[in-house]
Amino acid sequence: MYDNQDDPIQPKSLEKENRVLNKKLERSEAERRLLETHIASKEYLLKKVICELQESRQELEQRSRELENTLHRLHMVQGQMIQNEKMSALGQMVAGIAHEINNPVGFIYGNLRHITEYTHDLLRLIQLYHHYFPNPPAEIQAERQAIDLEFLEKDAIKVLKSMSIGTERIRDIVLSLRNFSRLDESELKAVDLHEGIDNTLMILQHRLKATEKSPEIEVIRDYGDLLLVECYAGQINQVFMNILANAIEAIEEVNLSKSYQEIQTAPGCIKISTTVVDSHWAKIAIADNGTGISPSIQTQIFNPFFTTKPVGKGTGMGMAISYQIITEKHRGKLEVFSTPGAGTEFVVSIPVHQ
Repeated sequence: MYDNQDDPIQPKSLEKENRVLNKKLERSEAERRLLETHIASKEYLLKKVICELQESRQELEQRSRELENTLHRLHMVQGQMIQNEKMSALGQMVAGIAHEINNPVGFIYGNLRHITEYTHDLLRLIQLYHHYFPNPPAEIQAERQAIDLEFLEKDAIKVLKSMSIGTERIRDIVLSLRNFSRLDESELKAVDLHEGIDNTLMILQHRLKATEKSPEIEVIRDYGDLLLVECYAGQINQVFMNILANAIEAIEEVNLSKSYQEIQTAPGCIKISTTVVDSHWAKIAIADNGTGISPSIQTQIFNPFFTTKPVGKGTGMGMAISYQIITEKHRGKLEVFSTPGAGTEFVVSIPVHQ
């Protein structure tokens, strides 16, 4: 019978295998730590790359916004330069025309007074001849009937009076043109805004008066006790011109779909109101009963190059420049309130003292 005794080699073999396993375990542990370190390094680098990408994206977005703002400012400056150049050229032309017209009109207006006096003197002399020579020769009687002397005596005075009214009207228009251009008032100056509004209306009178297709556009002036306001008069007049011209166009657009009788029943109307707010602000409201502006467009009305007019009819800079003149040059406010189909009101508010 075989006696199973302990094998002396077995413990040594086990120890050897244990040492091998321990070394493998140590290598595995070292590899694990190395792998963890490598993974942590990769995660750190990945997070760093992600962070840098986010920063780059934010910086790119910031640069994009800056470029958009710069482009917007360039458009504004370009539009302002173009408009200023146009207004400067227009102002010089208007002032030149007003000056050229003023000389001959002044000559006519000054001489009309003398002609009127001479005519009255001659008519008095004729009346004396009638009184002392009631029966003149047949040739004089024939000539008197041929020229209708009685009619001439009455109509001559009427003609001279009409000519005087006409020349006064021309003088008023010339004065309005000169005041509107304001070439000599490029600096801040205390002015009467009512005069600026009236001058602008005078220039636009040909678009307000009645035509064969539509009655006269009524203008209601509700002027308050407005103080003299410190402003750039020429630029403020430009704002009035833009707003009033737009009001006229809105009324004309409404009238296109109406008959003369319908327009006569509900005529176009522009109301201009002026008030002083808290003794520090001048407020000018210009309202029309035209087409009105839809809410979606109201938010864009002061944007550069935005226009609802057909191509070639508008530059889209009128209201944008008006907004810039009021808000930036005069530290004021320009607001629009409108109901489609009912009309529009623009409200200009500027400090009385700059």
